[in-house]
Amino acid sequence: MIPSPPRLVPQAGPAAWAGSALSPADWMLPVGADVAAGLAEPEAPPAGPLAALLRQVAERLDEGRGFCLIRGLNLDRVAEPDAALLALGRQLGRPLPQDAAGALVAGPAGDRGFRADPADAAALLCLGTLPEGAVALVSAPALHNTLLKADRAALAVLYRDLPYGEGAALPVFTTADGAFLGHLDRAAMAGAGLDAGQAAALAGLEAMAEAPGQALALPLHAGDLLLTNPRLVWTRIAPGSPGLRRLWLERPGPRSLPEAFRRALGTGPAPQMVGG
Repeated sequence: MIPSPPRLVPQAGPAAWAGSALSPADWMLPVGADVAAGLAEPEAPPAGPLAALLRQVAERLDEGRGFCLIRGLNLDRVAEPDAALLALGRQLGRPLPQDAAGALVAGPAGDRGFRADPADAAALLCLGTLPEGAVALVSAPALHNTLLKADRAALAVLYRDLPYGEGAALPVFTTADGAFLGHLDRAAMAGAGLDAGQAAALAGLEAMAEAPGQALALPLHAGDLLLTNPRLVWTRIAPGSPGLRRLWLERPGPRSLPEAFRRALGTGPAPQMVGG
C-alpha cells in the first residue's frame, strides 16, 4: 500500500525562530558563583542552584528554542575539562560514543553546512574564544515553515525516506507521538543515490538555511557551554575551529529519537524515564 502523503502544516512555538529575531536574553543562561562551582565540580549529584539550572536546560531543549548557552564557567577551576563535561552531561542523559573507538568526548571536525547530531542532545564546551560565526545554529522548524511557503512539493519530498548511509533511509522531517522532529546529515547522504527530486529539495533547504537572518552566529568564549536539541536545532561548526569539546547525549523526552532513527544511526535503544 502506498503511504498517504503527510499533512503539511506550519510548526508553531518558540523553536521556530529566525536568528535575526533573537537577542542574547533569548538563549543565554548566565550563572553565578554558586552554580559555577557546581559546574566546575559536577561529580556530585546536582542540588540547589545547579539542579535548578539543569531543569532550565532541559525545559529549553525540549519545549523552548531548542538550545541554550551557559556562560560563567571558570575553566581555571577545571583540572580536566573533558571529565567535567562528561560528568555534567551524565546529569542530563547517557553519553554516546562519537567514533568507532568509543570516545565519549571529542573535538568536532567541522562541516560546510548545517547538520543534526545523531543524539537527543549535544553539548559543546568552548576552551578558548572563537570568532563569531565559527559556530552557527539554525531552527529546523523555521526552515520547515519557510519551505512550506516557498515549495510545498519539495517539503513533501523531505517527509519521505531519503537514502542515508549504507542501506538505511530516513526522512529529514517527521513527527513522533505528535512531536516535530528534524534530522539532516548531508555527509551521511553523500553517494547514497539521491534522485533528482530529492537532491533539489535538499539544495533548496540548504539555501534557505544560508539566507540572511535565518541562522544565528554565536560568539563563543572560554567557559561557554552550548547545549542543543538536534531535532530542533541544526549546527554548523567551521572546519578547523580549535578549542571545542563535544558530547552527545541520549535522554528521555518528547523529542527523543524514534526507534527507526536509532537503528539507522546506531545509537541503541531509547532511554527510559527515571523517577516522576
